[in-house]
Amino acid sequence: MSIGADTALIAGSGLLPALLKGAAPDLLICEMIGAPCDLEGDHLRFRIERLVPFLDELTDRGIKRVVFAGAMQRPAIDPEQFDPRSAQLVPRLAMAMQAGDDATLRAVIELFEEWEFEVIGAHEIAPDLLPAEGVLCGTPSAVDEHDAQRGAEIVSALGASDIGQGAVVARGLCVAVETLPGTDAMLEFVRYHKGLRADLKGLKGVFYKAPKPGQDRRVDLPAIGVQTVANAAAAGLSGIAFEAGGVMLLDRAAVVEAAEAAGLFLWACAP
Repeated sequence: MSIGADTALIAGSGLLPALLKGAAPDLLICEMIGAPCDLEGDHLRFRIERLVPFLDELTDRGIKRVVFAGAMQRPAIDPEQFDPRSAQLVPRLAMAMQAGDDATLRAVIELFEEWEFEVIGAHEIAPDLLPAEGVLCGTPSAVDEHDAQRGAEIVSALGASDIGQGAVVARGLCVAVETLPGTDAMLEFVRYHKGLRADLKGLKGVFYKAPKPGQDRRVDLPAIGVQTVANAAAAGLSGIAFEAGGVMLLDRAAVVEAAEAAGLFLWACAP
């Protein structure tokens, strides 16, 4: 896909927005006040309380496509900042937020589509973010393969309830699951409790990650970065398995290098 100045990047924190900016330098960078991004430079800043004027401005600037990338915390809401048209959206968005992250993202996408913007995924700008099926480094054992399969089953069940996108499994036992605090918090929990596995015949474990069933893959695709590898190694795991075509590797070369250095396997599994 050819991406030019008619595409806006709604940027959150983390490495992904920078990777997209590198792949498509002409992107219009948009930053929500109260949820800053890590990109330097002048951005189009907007308030969630004035969402409708922001959408109108994107239209006036000739924007045709929008991509969301990076972690975005929910900003504090100032009721006095609402304009009349944006205020009418509050009940709709509040209801979606109460239904969970997936419902919130769907509601946001619907709003942008109502302004006739095409919402695209980060991987449509940078296709190399999504590895194809195969082992990228290391060699999963038969036990690891079984644990990855068990992890896929657990993550599918979690995702169906809009809970999380990851789990750690060791010899078929579920050691931890990803919830609201996220992947880093889950792996820290596993690291803190890795002594519990000391008497289980060298039990290590596999971190498995995948999108939620039925997830709109244009937004919030799970991602693995160098820090994820470092945290998995610190947790005493044998490797990381993930759904091929459904999980982004942030800076693939660096992630593979980190995994090799740590003695972990990286395996893109068939969906």
